[in-house]
Amino acid sequence: MSNLNPAFQSLSGLGQIAEDYDAVFCDIWGVIHDGQTPFRAACEALERFQQERGPVIMLSNSPKPSVAIPDSFREIGVPGEFWDAIVTSGDATIDELSRRAPGPAYKIGPERDDVLYDGLEMHFTEMSDAAFISCTGMFDDDDAPDDYVELLTKAQEQGLPFICANPDVKVRVGDKVIWCGGALAQMYEKMDGKVIYAGKPHPPIYRLCRAWLEEVTGYVPPPERILCIGDNIFTDLLGAQRQDYDCLFIQDGLYGAKTETFKNLLTKHKITARYMAPNLSW
Repeated sequence: MSNLNPAFQSLSGLGQIAEDYDAVFCDIWGVIHDGQTPFRAACEALERFQQERGPVIMLSNSPKPSVAIPDSFREIGVPGEFWDAIVTSGDATIDELSRRAPGPAYKIGPERDDVLYDGLEMHFTEMSDAAFISCTGMFDDDDAPDDYVELLTKAQEQGLPFICANPDVKVRVGDKVIWCGGALAQMYEKMDGKVIYAGKPHPPIYRLCRAWLEEVTGYVPPPERILCIGDNIFTDLLGAQRQDYDCLFIQDGLYGAKTETFKNLLTKHKITARYMAPNLSW
């Protein structure tokens, strides 16, 4: 394993360690924006890494396909183009859905995520007629997982596989925390339902990242030369650890300033990170 240590090293900026890496896989939500406001220092740090060191692959658990992400950047004013490629959980989920199309499927998620299904010719139906569930998130941002107990119980009784397009359990939008598809997936697993994941921390999304590196640079650096950056313990950190990549944990993301809280979580779940910073900057 790549020099990971629970007593991770605090950094003042990416520039301290940039020379140790040839590529970066960077999370989006919580690192370069909070859903409403861009973090300009983070964007500038990635742009400088891209110019001086190597490719930057943006790696997101968004259930939307990657082609939709630049538009979402522009909507909230994220500056520049500091990435060589964008890979999303939506991209990896499309591969899974295409093997099952046209379904029929029962859809869980808000209408804004329907771009995931463009070009797939999916047939959506009532749960009683469905062959599987496709979930991008809650129907409404104010929903909580407990609101779905009855629905998921019926799905489990029918033996429906649950395809989770966003493994995140929750995410911060400005000052508000909302539940994501991963919360429903975890609930379904506890009911002994079958869940299929494609995003972080699971292997399919990292295979897509490496494929993009091959496309961009003509080769894939060894694991010790790839740095992951993210703010979520159970997706970004765990995913990096499973892939044997070093990780820079942005502590001011989902877990705020509660240093002892996330250190205790790391210890309890045996998740490690090599570096930590309050935010991403150079």
